[in-house]
Amino acid sequence: MSKPKALREQSTEQLQAVMADAQNQLFRLRIQRQTERLEAPSEIIKSRREIARLKTILRERELAASK
Repeated sequence: MSKPKALREQSTEQLQAVMADAQNQLFRLRIQRQTERLEAPSEIIKSRREIARLKTILRERELAASK
């Protein structure tokens, strides 16, 4: 899980790559949950928060660019 300050220092392309990885991880965690092999259910929550954090930063940049 990354800090928002560290994420804001990255480029947009890097953030999109990190988001793709986070979404893949969330998908794998959901599959593990369905097959009852998920050891730490809190990992799903952490992954969802990471994706939300990334989307927020990307949206902030999008709005700043449109001004």
